[in-house]
Amino acid sequence: MSKPIDYDAPRRPAVETEDDSLEELKARSTAPQSAAVDVDEAEAAETFELPGADLSGEELTVAVVPMQSDEFRCSRCYLVHHRSQLAAQLDGQEVCRECS
Repeated sequence: MSKPIDYDAPRRPAVETEDDSLEELKARSTAPQSAAVDVDEAEAAETFELPGADLSGEELTVAVVPMQSDEFRCSRCYLVHHRSQLAAQLDGQEVCRECS
């Protein structure tokens, strides 16, 4: 039966492991492993705040332009494209070149 492998243990490059002596490898295998836990990056990013990044008092305004006569809305990606990007009309639904 083979020894179980700890995939979370830190690894050393192959160049370093070639130079190890047998005694050093035995000593390292019996040494206690550290209980370090990986930090979840998404969780850490939620608590990180950039200086001057408070935009709660800002109001954003965007001018919405209606779809023009030479444009169409793709039935797959729902983006508005120019008529030159029309690839097909499947069952009466227009599809852009990127989605076809």
